[in-house]
Amino acid sequence: MSMRVTFLGTSGAVPTTERAPSAVFLSLSPHNEEAIDMLFDAGEGTQRQMMRFETGFGVSHIFVSHLHGDHVLGIPGLVQSWEFSDREDPLAIHVPPGCREQVEGLVHAAGFQPSYPVRVHEVAPGSVALDGAGFEVRAFETNHRTVSQGYVVVEDDRPGRFDREGAEELGVPVGPAFGKLHAGEPVELEDGTVVRPEQVVGDPRPGRRLVYTGDTRPVQATVDAAADADLLIHDATFTNEAAGRARQTHHSTAREAADVAARAGAKRLALTHVSSRYAGDASELEREARRRFDGECFVAHDGQTVEVPYPDS
Repeated sequence: MSMRVTFLGTSGAVPTTERAPSAVFLSLSPHNEEAIDMLFDAGEGTQRQMMRFETGFGVSHIFVSHLHGDHVLGIPGLVQSWEFSDREDPLAIHVPPGCREQVEGLVHAAGFQPSYPVRVHEVAPGSVALDGAGFEVRAFETNHRTVSQGYVVVEDDRPGRFDREGAEELGVPVGPAFGKLHAGEPVELEDGTVVRPEQVVGDPRPGRRLVYTGDTRPVQATVDAAADADLLIHDATFTNEAAGRARQTHHSTAREAADVAARAGAKRLALTHVSSRYAGDASELEREARRRFDGECFVAHDGQTVEVPYPDS
């Protein structure tokens, strides 16, 4: 399954000419199956960013981190544009506890009534928001100025590597029997010998883990959610020079985001929600983070697309 992330909006509360309000597009493409597309937050102008960066409009789930405008004001436009496109597929919007009524108000802004199903689900931190085929999306608690939470996408473990040479040595005929063994089923040979999966299949291989924090102070819950994460997308609104402002507004600095990534053992760190004060040059955010985090680190920019590889690729 391919896992592709497109950053649609990477600005802080105030957009700039280069950065739109918060929105992250995630596409999961199982082999030989239709892609599952999701949005994490949907700030103003998200639909235009989706057009601009050609993500497609097949979103089936939106995960809202909190109700500040720069994270949700794109929802009314998206919902209404889907109506104009004759959408029939249902849309699920997942929100923190106590936020259903406000988000339903956004869905029905200006008296709009979608003809396709739109359901708003409240999800408590620690709960599974989406139980998908081969993955889950779970909510975890964050620390912002309002009710807030992040989301972690956790892929199921994959079967271990198949030892074809070993299977042939045991007399397993090439063909469907290989698939049965790799799927965990024993195979009986013509002479009555039973070959068991553990004889030719290695240990399970870990799936991938992607974490989106939304706006937050650095918290232990993120460290726990991001343990060995393949990609951590973390609030990095300010440089350390503005650490006091970060505490006051319940955001994180790039250094603090890097500390979280290092403690979690994450492999890659994407810094986002960049304050407009760095509109001309956000490079100091990356420099600060690199001093605390040895993995791959970058300041995300609008339109940037990254593939999340398997840990053993």
